[in-house]
Order: sequence, then C-alpha cells, then structure tokens
Amino acid sequence: MRCSLLRPDPAQRGRLVEIRDNLLDRIAEAEREGWLGEIEGLQVSLAGAQSKISQVDRASRTEPAMLGMPARKPV
Repeated sequence: MRCSLLRPDPAQRGRLVEIRDNLLDRIAEAEREGWLGEIEGLQVSLAGAQSKISQVDRASRTEPAMLGMPARKPV
C-alpha cells in the first residue's frame, strides 16, 4: 500500500476497499487501546490505500482521446 510505484489492478478495487476498511477498524482499536505508535503507522497505510483506490477510480474514468483524421498531402 505504501509503495508509490505500485499500480493497482482495477479488478482488485474490492480488495483495496476491504484493506481500507480493515485499516479503519485497526486504527479504532489502536485508539481504544492507546497504542499511539501503532496509530501513526496505520494512518500512513490508510492514506496509501485511499490513494490506490483513487488511482483505480481515475483510471476507470478515462475516455479515449480523439486524435482526428490525419491530413493527406496533395499529390
């Protein structure tokens, strides 16, 4: 999740959402238990997961570029 070079497969969006939800649960548990050091690491991972989900969402919205027809030179 933390690797900025990782390009997620759009088919794995559901798995990324599961990971994000799990991280939210783990952050809540860490806050309840007072595990301050753990919270910071989990928040970094959460930001990475949210970033990957955003990448997948942006990639799925791209539309084909209209390049137009090439011009022919007169003979």
